[in-house]
Amino acid sequence: MEIQKLISELNYKAVRSSGAGGQNVNKVSSKVVLSFDLKNSQALTEEEKKLLESNLSSRLTTDSILILNCDEDRSQLRNKEIVTKRFLEMIKKGLMVQKPRKETKIPKSAIRKRIKNKKNTSQLKQNRRRPSLD
Repeated sequence: MEIQKLISELNYKAVRSSGAGGQNVNKVSSKVVLSFDLKNSQALTEEEKKLLESNLSSRLTTDSILILNCDEDRSQLRNKEIVTKRFLEMIKKGLMVQKPRKETKIPKSAIRKRIKNKKNTSQLKQNRRRPSLD
């Protein structure tokens, strides 16, 4: 994965932010929308694309386009930096392959301890019963 090539494939769009903010929100387009076309990317190999498509499937559109928004700051430039950093972190996490889980056996001592506790609880409850007059 080449980061510079990846960044050059990003499409940015400046949009007016929603919500409270008064005059600045109404006249300045400070919100940044980043879109990245995963299928047509030249910076990623086919294996990386498949891995990202499976790991980021909930974040992708039907056309395999990743869309991220940022309107945290009043500055458009700062929002662009934030959304780019967020995108790169998301790609790095998406490319990580999880190690397969090794099944472990329950130790015999833990089984013995659990059964001993069950017996103690059972004995306690039997001692609470009304004694039989037989």
